[in-house]
Amino acid sequence: MPGPMSDDPDATPRTSLGESAYRALRARLLEMTLPPGHQASEGELASQLGMSRTPVHEAVLRLQSEGFLEVQPRRGVRVRPIDPTGMAETYEILIALEGAAAARLAHHPNPEAVAAMTEATEAMRAALGDGDRQAWAAADDRFHRALIQGCGNARLSRLAQEAADLAQRARLATAALRPEPKGSAEEHARILGAIATGDAEAARAALSAHRQRASAEILRTLALPFMRLGG
Repeated sequence: MPGPMSDDPDATPRTSLGESAYRALRARLLEMTLPPGHQASEGELASQLGMSRTPVHEAVLRLQSEGFLEVQPRRGVRVRPIDPTGMAETYEILIALEGAAAARLAHHPNPEAVAAMTEATEAMRAALGDGDRQAWAAADDRFHRALIQGCGNARLSRLAQEAADLAQRARLATAALRPEPKGSAEEHARILGAIATGDAEAARAALSAHRQRASAEILRTLALPFMRLGG
């Protein structure tokens, strides 16, 4: 027997548009097309996306709850600045969550996730050899996404990805000022080795050491006097 019809004939399209607006704005934030400190009205954002204000308003509220945006009464929407203190807190959360994901993956093997992580690690080596930092960063991102999404815990995956996406903005903002990432692929290989042997604590430790080293570089760069990203 068919279920009751919604009283709102526009409910499904509105939900779809809200999700589309969310994804489009989130992509712009992660790509830094909407940089830290950028200010706009919801109407301006809606115009950029070619949408009405209702789905954009829904997307803005979601992105505010995730820490990307802040709604300022009578002033519109502001992209939250990247500050060293906030990013240090984000990395503390990310290291704990990704460490747990690595441990779970060692306990509960996921061949598809491990294959994706292995491919990404090899792509990082190739990109570094070619001097292609953009391709290296894309492969590095694939490694961590495969780890997070393949850990077998949906809630952990969601929370870890939210933290990773917040950290992504800091990575992009500081990329040109940081040293060449020569050791990252080898660190990834150590994580994969621990996962392959089923050693959950070794996988957690290898992941934590990797993220701690990388985050220390990023945080040192963010603390430089000229690095005021939207503040």
